[in-house]
Amino acid sequence: MASVARPSQRGALAVVLAANAVFTAAEVAGGLLFGSLALLADAAHMATDVAALSVALLALRLAERPHTSRHTYGLQRAEVLGATVNAVALLGASGWIVYEAIGRLGAPHAVSGVGLVSIAGAGLVVNVASAVVLARTAGRSLNVRAALTHMTVDAAGSVAAIAAGVAVLVGHATWFDAVASMGISVLGVWSAWRLLAEAVQVLLEGAPRGIDPAEAERLLAADPAVSDVHHVHVWSLASDVPALSAHVVLGEDVTLHDAQLHGDRLKATLAARMGIHHATLELECHDCVSPSADANPI
Repeated sequence: MASVARPSQRGALAVVLAANAVFTAAEVAGGLLFGSLALLADAAHMATDVAALSVALLALRLAERPHTSRHTYGLQRAEVLGATVNAVALLGASGWIVYEAIGRLGAPHAVSGVGLVSIAGAGLVVNVASAVVLARTAGRSLNVRAALTHMTVDAAGSVAAIAAGVAVLVGHATWFDAVASMGISVLGVWSAWRLLAEAVQVLLEGAPRGIDPAEAERLLAADPAVSDVHHVHVWSLASDVPALSAHVVLGEDVTLHDAQLHGDRLKATLAARMGIHHATLELECHDCVSPSADANPI
């Protein structure tokens, strides 16, 4: 079951992609014109943002494709793969910036403070506006949150670039441009690492963030018709689509029809209380026995 928020997420990504593509070109030109590594560092992050937003948009479209006989859940994990690609790209860009900054600390370049502050100030407006647009639709989507992380890091980068421009104007401290770019890179590495950790959690089918499997088991067991719950598994089909499977033992013998009604009620409870809309429940009239217990030795 796909997230109902995806159409609005797709629109938000398209708007933010267009704004960042235009400004990236302007920031690269400004960095070269004014000789600022901090501007080029911010532009590098914005370039990865453009790539990240493109990947995020493509991943979202793939995730919305219907299931097939070969992909019975559809391509919902595409958005997790998109987030992974974006995190790796952010790590790579951050490493390049640190390398360039170390070189500039030994041989400072002339930097235009006025140009730096002007371009970085405009970049901050674009970054903050983009972050606000994405934050309104992100929800649990790791894909959109990855794009939002890029925007947040770039907003911080723009602030650092403005600070570098002020340092150049006030104290002629051209070295601060390289230091600011390294600070941007550290933030980028930290953000990318968090995204990778969350993506790996989804790919390893770990329990989704904010959903406790024990709580789901207690919720099912609290139903008056249920005597026992076991084999509870909770994972994510996509980062914003939690799924659950469980064995539920009913307290008394019931007809198949009544058992189905019990199952439907339990699924509705999971959806309403925990946001789990994709649940598979195996209804039993007694505890199941492990196949190995009855297996005859060969």
